[in-house]
Amino acid sequence: MIDTFPTEHLPNRAIPGGGNEDLKNGDLPMEFYARFKLYHELMSTKVREILLVSSPYDAFIMEEDGSLASRIINEYSGLNLSHPPRVTRTSSAYDALALLNMRKFDMVLTTPHLEEMDAFSLGLKVKKTNPDIPVILLAHSPRGIYPLPENKNCKGIDKIFIWSGNSDLLLAMVKNVEDRLNVDADTQKAMVRVLILVEDSPVYYSSFLPLIYKEIVRQTQAVLMAGLNEEHRLITMRARPKILLATSYEEAMELYQKFRSFLFGIISDARLPRNHELYDDAGYLLLSRIKKEVPDVPLLLLSSQPKNREKANQIPAAFLDKNSPHLLSEIHDFFLTHLGFGDFVFRMPDRTEIDRASDLRSLETRLSRVPDESLSYHAERNHFSSWIMARSEIALASKFREVRASEFSDVSEMRQYIISNIRALRKLRQKGVVARFKADNFDPYIMDFVKIGQGSLGGKARGLAFMSAVLEQNQEIHEKYSEIKIRIPKTLVICTDGFESFVTQNNLEGFAGEGFTDEEVTEGFLKADMPEWLVKDMEAFVDHVRLPLSIRSSSLLEDAQFQPYAGLYQTYMIPNNHPDPSVRLEHLITAIKLVYASTYYEGPKAFSRSTSNQPQAEAMAVIIQLVSGKEYGDYFYPAISGVAQSHNFYPVSHMKSEEGIAHIALGFGKTVVEGEKTLRFSPRYPKIMPQFSSVQDILTNAQRFFYALRIKNGVEDPGLWKDSNLEKRELDDAEKEFPVRTLASTYVPEEDRIRDTGYIKGPKILTFAQVLKYDIFPLPQLLSDLLEFGRKGMGCPIEIEFSVNLSQDKKRKSDFNFLQIRPMVAEEERFQVEITYEEFEKAICHSTQALGNGKNEKIADIVFVKPEDFDTKATVQIAEEIGNINGGLTKEKRPYLLIGPGRWGSADRWLGIPVQWRHISGVGAIIELRNEKLKADPSQGSHFFQNITSLGIHYITVTEGAESEDHFDWKWLNSRSVVQETTFLRHVRLEKPLILKIDGRKSQCVIIGS
Repeated sequence: MIDTFPTEHLPNRAIPGGGNEDLKNGDLPMEFYARFKLYHELMSTKVREILLVSSPYDAFIMEEDGSLASRIINEYSGLNLSHPPRVTRTSSAYDALALLNMRKFDMVLTTPHLEEMDAFSLGLKVKKTNPDIPVILLAHSPRGIYPLPENKNCKGIDKIFIWSGNSDLLLAMVKNVEDRLNVDADTQKAMVRVLILVEDSPVYYSSFLPLIYKEIVRQTQAVLMAGLNEEHRLITMRARPKILLATSYEEAMELYQKFRSFLFGIISDARLPRNHELYDDAGYLLLSRIKKEVPDVPLLLLSSQPKNREKANQIPAAFLDKNSPHLLSEIHDFFLTHLGFGDFVFRMPDRTEIDRASDLRSLETRLSRVPDESLSYHAERNHFSSWIMARSEIALASKFREVRASEFSDVSEMRQYIISNIRALRKLRQKGVVARFKADNFDPYIMDFVKIGQGSLGGKARGLAFMSAVLEQNQEIHEKYSEIKIRIPKTLVICTDGFESFVTQNNLEGFAGEGFTDEEVTEGFLKADMPEWLVKDMEAFVDHVRLPLSIRSSSLLEDAQFQPYAGLYQTYMIPNNHPDPSVRLEHLITAIKLVYASTYYEGPKAFSRSTSNQPQAEAMAVIIQLVSGKEYGDYFYPAISGVAQSHNFYPVSHMKSEEGIAHIALGFGKTVVEGEKTLRFSPRYPKIMPQFSSVQDILTNAQRFFYALRIKNGVEDPGLWKDSNLEKRELDDAEKEFPVRTLASTYVPEEDRIRDTGYIKGPKILTFAQVLKYDIFPLPQLLSDLLEFGRKGMGCPIEIEFSVNLSQDKKRKSDFNFLQIRPMVAEEERFQVEITYEEFEKAICHSTQALGNGKNEKIADIVFVKPEDFDTKATVQIAEEIGNINGGLTKEKRPYLLIGPGRWGSADRWLGIPVQWRHISGVGAIIELRNEKLKADPSQGSHFFQNITSLGIHYITVTEGAESEDHFDWKWLNSRSVVQETTFLRHVRLEKPLILKIDGRKSQCVIIGS
């Protein structure tokens, strides 16, 4: 809460408000004070102390742009929160219970996976000693908590919410708790109205509640401004409507009957629990009854079944289709058209409307252009003070009341004075960890992390901001590696409201639906116009920056725990060195549009269908970063790029899973994340490299190509950009460039030997020996430390992306650039799975390298690549054939087992079958065969691998051969009934589902077929 306004920004006079000329400065009518007193009497029970039981990373998400309290003030300044809550965080469940015994807390917010006990057990222990305290569970995915073990008692948790990357949910949860605590008193005191949301799905109500609160706050504030001119509405509109959540028919009826006299509206799902069973028409019956008893109350029926529109018409009630690509805007329209809110209206003295403003930003903009007569009209009537007071900016609003328009020499001076102080207030409200981009004083030399817009940073940018804070707080790592600059590249983020403005302005929401190819989506987005305000900011940016840029996605759901959406969106690199600023601006805008377009590509849509998320609920932020790398001739690239993970799914020798794994490559990281040839090593044991066990292995497995950005004589037509606008270069073409000479070894054919230097004649082989064997750069040690920092900070296994610039000048430091951090799904084995000797004996498949944990008895279809017909030249065609079969099985809702050779999802068609998510969106489990035809190492550093593991899809590696412990019974499989056969695939269906069991502790798997 802003208690005082910074006087250093103000001249020695009060701020103009205008009216009540007969009153002394600072004096207000007694009636106003009475209303003001009542205003403060509302919401008497507040959430002042929150106990947050979570990992440091979850806490960071909740406090993305400052403290949780500041987020409430800044984002929902009309919520009348006079004292921001204080958040006490602990990562220990036992410490949380101890704190509850020592101090009074108003709310407990917990995440599912705690170290000492799970959230439900914690809730029960909390309720045992504090039965009235609300305990809220915030899960990253339904998969994080469902299905629950049968003996789990859920009474310790009051509500379960699902986090999808939208920071507004945190505020909605706090306000929803407060509404429940205050609704009885406030409806009686001030006739505060009540809006009831009836929805049983945590996924949906976690999406709807933040939206409803945002709309309620935004629109109520505008009405409150008008209410100061309408005394008979002042008391009613002094407090926003309370929002109550019901999850069943009976709970909704109870709330309705209790608050019938204060109803503001009811929003209900069509399908609801009634008498502990789901009924398709329970919502219809609920609204029909209420409509008969209270005919004037606004009603909205929500359903994923379009046929329920007819039932809504019968009530009558408004209807919205949950699957509509326009759902968010349609809910917004419902608030505008059915709940009677409006904007600040600029008028001339004759009351003619000339403009509107909905928030402080638009008010500031409109103030600069409205006629003098309109400005004076509102100033003399105290409208500015009233409008700002409605947004709970009490200090500034009071000062606006203290001055008269007559104190200014002319209207121009008064206009500038109002604008400058509103701007100062906006700056004060926006202060946070991440600075805001200001076109008029942008300095790229001091820029570290700035953002455009007021929406979310998105998952990827949020992870970067978190790691930036971690690196700042842990100065010991900089001291330990004093010869290295450890940093995050200079970053500008266009927040999600830029995407929302772009999509809304150009009516692009329809592309969120089905039936559009990626090419059609791209064409639609490229033809659309970027919002003018965003273009202006980008213009200011390119005027100051002429270094290569990376334009990356940062969606709300990207890099979220359990569903990271890794690699599903686009990234583009641009040289940004054209002498004409307008050309550089065109290239940047085009890259942003292409990243925006990828939000609605088929891959992300298919992935969303597998995660209970709605494509239309997704919003995209964009990260614009200075590219980490150096110029080498016509090209720009980093010496090393890589991915490091704190959990190694495939440990060998005396490695341990928790010691992690790293994949590195020369040039840009596209080589790593798309599953091409890289060097794999454990940071703890960098000299143990199984893929380099012999000279022949090194020659076969070493990286031969790398990606670089051409910065001279490159492709200037954005329509011709491919592969993120990167070029794939052969190692031999760059053998004279510093990174290759430094990192490569040389093969000496006469000796059949590889020498660890790149400065002698002979074929160059990328072994990274100077780093991994001779320590010219302490990469393994640094990765170990950073993985440990990140793992402790996030409270779970993590994956980082990084790059290294090696300095040719020994007097200058080399750079380690931190590019990304995301949680991994190295899933906890909550249920022990035992595989018996008898099961091994009768299994049609058993493996010693399996990912996941649990038992699956739902798969009765098997799609496999016919070994006798497999051809590495045909892997692209095989991927398309898989996609066709996948489409049919997905429609039938039949999960299937997919079997094939090599590395699934690799962009290198010679290492495996290059399927994308759209090809396998319905898969239930995958077997990767390693044999003489394809023996690629598992690519656990790829985005494809990350998404597979995040969805809990069992991934089984079977190494065929006489010396292997693994086994697959091809004779059994070939005797099954064939449903469909293509050139390279066979689809069989079983009479009874397979029994698939994985013991996650031992990485063992058996598949039993009848």
